[in-house]
Amino acid sequence: MIDALQNYLAAALILVASAFTLTAAVGLLRLPDLYTRMHAASKAGTLGSCAVLLALAIHADDLAISLRAIAGIFFFLLTVPISSHLLAKAAHAAGYPLWKRSECDALRNGVRDAGTEALESQKAKS
Repeated sequence: MIDALQNYLAAALILVASAFTLTAAVGLLRLPDLYTRMHAASKAGTLGSCAVLLALAIHADDLAISLRAIAGIFFFLLTVPISSHLLAKAAHAAGYPLWKRSECDALRNGVRDAGTEALESQKAKS
C-alpha cells in the first residue's frame, strides 16, 4: 500500500517537473530578450529540477539517497536565484539591450532599487 502511494506520488511529481521544464523550454524559445529568457529558465527550471529531486527522495528506499536529493534541492534553491541575478547584472553591464517594449531600466544609472526610484520620483513631484 505504501509502495503504491510512493510510486504514484513520485510519478505525479515527475509530471509536474516535466510541465515546469517544458514551460522553461518554451520560455527560452518564445520570450523576446536575454533577461526574460533567463528569468524563465531560472525560475521554471529550478522548480522542475527540485520536483524531480523530490520525486527521487520519495521513491528511493535508501535514506542516503533521499538525503542527497534533499540536499540537492536546498543547493538549487540557494544557488540558482543568486547566479541568475548575477548573470543578468553582468549582461546588463556588458551592454546587452533590453526588449524594445521594456518600460523600466532600473539599472540604467548604476545599481538601484526600482522601489526607491519610484519613491524618489513621487517626492520630486510633490
